[in-house]
Amino acid sequence: MTTPTLSYTLEGSTAVLRMDDGKANALSDAMITALVEALARAEKEAGAVVLTGRPDRFCAGFDLKVMTAGAEGVRKLFLRGADLLVKLNGLPLPLVIACTGHALAGGAQVLLTGDVRIGAVGPYRIGLNETTIGMPLPILGVEFARARLAPTELSRATLGAQIYTPEEAAKMGYLDQALPPGEVLARAMEEAERLGALSRPAYAATKQRLRGELLARVTASLESDMDSLLAMFG
Repeated sequence: MTTPTLSYTLEGSTAVLRMDDGKANALSDAMITALVEALARAEKEAGAVVLTGRPDRFCAGFDLKVMTAGAEGVRKLFLRGADLLVKLNGLPLPLVIACTGHALAGGAQVLLTGDVRIGAVGPYRIGLNETTIGMPLPILGVEFARARLAPTELSRATLGAQIYTPEEAAKMGYLDQALPPGEVLARAMEEAERLGALSRPAYAATKQRLRGELLARVTASLESDMDSLLAMFG
């Protein structure tokens, strides 16, 4: 499966999803649709998923053209994107992320959904920069950060919109490991193969026990949180 924004290949028992919109890999309506469809396909035919970008760009977050074009567009994109993030976080298959470059705002939230996150060393920026662009961090983003980032860094990462290098991101909880760019995908594939060899029912059930309460709480907050966010902008 290949779209203008995403390619899907089955390599052994691992589904490899490569985001590439030719620009910043924003979470546009098209990208979200392609990812949701790819995840559904992977659940049917794969043992694990590797999600990656292209060199220098992993994901820039929600499409700013839509996010600044009016309340209705913001609501629709945010809710679709939130649904995607919840799907990624609760995917019953192992999800390994190969972060090939910049991961900001919603892109950093994508990183927080991975079971294992391997990042490329380089001049890349990783972080939740919403407050620097005048947007409150949604409850979903706050809760995902709380679950994965170092507790001592949480305020700086969210309120302070701190941006990290890949090496720093590996210490703070956005990544599990930072490697030279040429090694990232191969390492991610190794992790996917290792995790994919585990019992799928046991893996899925354990992930549900680990993250189910969080995801239920986040899902229940989406509509009201969206209303409060939109109200702030009149």
